[in-house]
Amino acid sequence: MDIIRNFPCVSIMLCLFAGIITSGVKEKTAKCINRTLIMTVFALNALTLYYTLVTGGAFVYVMGMFPAPWGNELRAGSLEALMATFFSIIMMLSLCGGKKKLFDEVDPEKHNLYYIMTDVMLASLLALVYTNDLFTAYVFVEINTISACGLIMIRQNGRTIEASVRYMIMSLLGSGLLLMGLCILYDMTGHLLMSNIRESVIEIVQRGIYKIPLTVAICIMCVGLAIKSALFPFHSWLPDAYGYSTVSSGAILSSLVSKGYIFLLIKIFYRVIGFNLIRGSHILNVLFVFGLCGMIFGSISAIWEKDIRRMIAFSSVAQIGYIYMGFGLGTTEGMVASIFHILAHAATKSLLFISAIGLTDVSGGSRSFFELTGSAYRNKVAGVGFTVGSLSMVGIPIFSGFVSKLLFAEAAVLHPDQKMLPTLIVLAISTILNAIYFMKTVLRIYVPENKAVIEQKGYFSVTAGQQKTYTVTIICFTVLNLFLGMMSEPIIHVIKVGLSNFA
Repeated sequence: MDIIRNFPCVSIMLCLFAGIITSGVKEKTAKCINRTLIMTVFALNALTLYYTLVTGGAFVYVMGMFPAPWGNELRAGSLEALMATFFSIIMMLSLCGGKKKLFDEVDPEKHNLYYIMTDVMLASLLALVYTNDLFTAYVFVEINTISACGLIMIRQNGRTIEASVRYMIMSLLGSGLLLMGLCILYDMTGHLLMSNIRESVIEIVQRGIYKIPLTVAICIMCVGLAIKSALFPFHSWLPDAYGYSTVSSGAILSSLVSKGYIFLLIKIFYRVIGFNLIRGSHILNVLFVFGLCGMIFGSISAIWEKDIRRMIAFSSVAQIGYIYMGFGLGTTEGMVASIFHILAHAATKSLLFISAIGLTDVSGGSRSFFELTGSAYRNKVAGVGFTVGSLSMVGIPIFSGFVSKLLFAEAAVLHPDQKMLPTLIVLAISTILNAIYFMKTVLRIYVPENKAVIEQKGYFSVTAGQQKTYTVTIICFTVLNLFLGMMSEPIIHVIKVGLSNFA
């Protein structure tokens, strides 16, 4: 069983080596390597999750022969393994769902580059999940940024190039702030390993020194990662980046990239600074306010949007707000709700992006709200997938989104203070706003279109048999969503156990 302790490192290295190998092979071979890699990584991380649950704790993997505090380390617990396993699933399904459109949206000679970017993206996400070294985390934050930009601009039209430039500017601003905070921490502690920094921070607090520098470091690291994860009001780059990239890229970016940064922020809260100290710094109050604002303004922007993919993108702003609102509650229950919402949102938002492309394909390629009339009849699989995703986002029981909102409400009620009432009110308002823009879209796609109009516009219909891979992908996403909604208790238990072992 001890061989499993090597799996986190092996997973990261496999992704990096796959990116190198993919650059020198043909497109079909590159695709085969990519699919095999993701399935292998999923299996390795699923075994790691099983190992951590059986042993009941976390383990540290020392990179090379140098122990702490000089060497580099990976740390794997049940929470890290759960995230890595889930990220692998979403990556695979997102690529399968957009496989057909990749040939239409990306030049064939650039397919290798696309698979390289996804390999490197997965490596960076796994590194952010497992690393116990803050500088290594920063390095892979930058690798994540570069691969994300590649996934956005590979479509090579004016909108994607503009979107990737805006994303790069905002992301580099966030990375710069993160690096500044890291440097300040290193100056105060002399360490880069998270566990060693935590010990030094405890000593600093006990001695009553460096109060202002420590607060500044915490604040700028939080702001940096908030920018990179598109927390309101730093979300201006998000709609174009998600809305105009390839369908697989949009699904990956919305469901995984921002979640990697958020998970790194959770590690900083718990394993670098200490959650009690974070709670006392009042930075959570700021994140709480911005989270509430994101929940409202993201939903309002989605209501006014007439482009279905940009509407889904603006919805992500609201959902990121949910996560930061949970952080802002400053309780274990709020953190558990936020982590579960990371999983629920990833599964649901990818489903929505993949489903939306099926609806637009049978509507003359138009993403306009009014052109989608009756599209759920022309592509029944996509219609069902979009309906499931919409119901989940609204918070209908048996779907994952319902469990998320229930956990947020429970977290607010269990700790009644000045944050309880704003949380419950904004949660209710946001749910109503979610229902407005998602349900009106569901109604629109199920409004029968006149046959004469369909023939005039040249619309066509597709069956499940004509799009087998796409159908299987939608089914898998739907099952995953229902699993999170109906079998949430084991997942919540793993999250709680992981958090208890996180420090």
